[in-house]
Amino acid sequence: MLVVNAPEFFLSHRLPIALQAQALGYEVHIASADGPEVGRIKSFGLTHHIIPFSRSGQNPYSEIKTLFRLFFLFRRVRPNLVHLVTIKPVLYGGIAARLAGVEAVVAAVSGLGTVFMARSFFARFRKSVVSVLYRAAFKHRKLTVIFQNPDDRVTLLTIRALSSSSARIIRGSGVDLDDYPFVSESEGRLVVSMAARLLKDKGVEEFIAAARLVRARDFDVEFWLIGSPDVGNPSSVTVGKIKEWEQEGVIKALGYRTDIADLYSASHIVCLPSYREGLPKSLVEAAACGRSVVTTDVPGCRDAITVNETGLLVPPRDSSALADAIQSLLENVELRREMGTAGRKLAEKAFAINIIVEQHMAIYKELLANDSK
Repeated sequence: MLVVNAPEFFLSHRLPIALQAQALGYEVHIASADGPEVGRIKSFGLTHHIIPFSRSGQNPYSEIKTLFRLFFLFRRVRPNLVHLVTIKPVLYGGIAARLAGVEAVVAAVSGLGTVFMARSFFARFRKSVVSVLYRAAFKHRKLTVIFQNPDDRVTLLTIRALSSSSARIIRGSGVDLDDYPFVSESEGRLVVSMAARLLKDKGVEEFIAAARLVRARDFDVEFWLIGSPDVGNPSSVTVGKIKEWEQEGVIKALGYRTDIADLYSASHIVCLPSYREGLPKSLVEAAACGRSVVTTDVPGCRDAITVNETGLLVPPRDSSALADAIQSLLENVELRREMGTAGRKLAEKAFAINIIVEQHMAIYKELLANDSK
């Protein structure tokens, strides 16, 4: 059973894993919040269960209710193995799996968020609470924790949440190289794209500020902001603010899109000035499409590129440095294209979906083989 907070996230990040497990003879169940994409999950022959994961998580009663819903689901279905993906499923599902007697657990830490970065008194308190939850979630006898970058692994080892023998690194969720083909740059107007959930933590405001700076330097370039606000997330950018930026003429807001490969093919540079990531799928997709990248020197983002070969790193929260890096690639066509070619090679070597799926299947087999002994 794969437990994921949102059905659309399962489809975009974990569907190939579920389908390969199904092809190998596993009976595959999915547990997530409700949503319009649930029907599509069922269309693949996967059994779906609704668990009310909230976006903001501000109501303790709702959070405890979610944990117990997972416990009762595990008791009823009796999965041999549960695969927990994203923060809340990992924390609540890990505790519930232990209480319900699930034999084997795979926990995918696809990013620790900003909780381990903040410095305020409340943030430190929240970090201590989350640390306790991670320790409780990872006290399973047969456990593998998958990290997407080494920094997150070190962080949870440092707080003694798990043993190093339980930790593995798999670089991201993978990309189907056929769906993200390498297309040569267009000869038209230069385009810089950012595709992400429109959260402040993703560096949206820095992207806007950098766009202002670059455009003020008389470059004929468009900045595309691809994605939608995350309703219920306190870090989300508002619809009103996006309209303001569009009216100002600093960016072109494209909203939520499913044709990312086409948009990247029409772009010349892909940018993600995030504050922290697991390993961002948007940069993996950019590499597959052969696009140079400008991103931040933070966990996850720096692990998605080969520095100065497939992309450039800038300090987080620094719109001026971001603008300078973007400008350097706008001005240097040859370097930009060399980085794009190197990015495609990196995607073929490290991010191809078949490689990622096989790594997961090996973990499943290992845990279930140990279970049968």
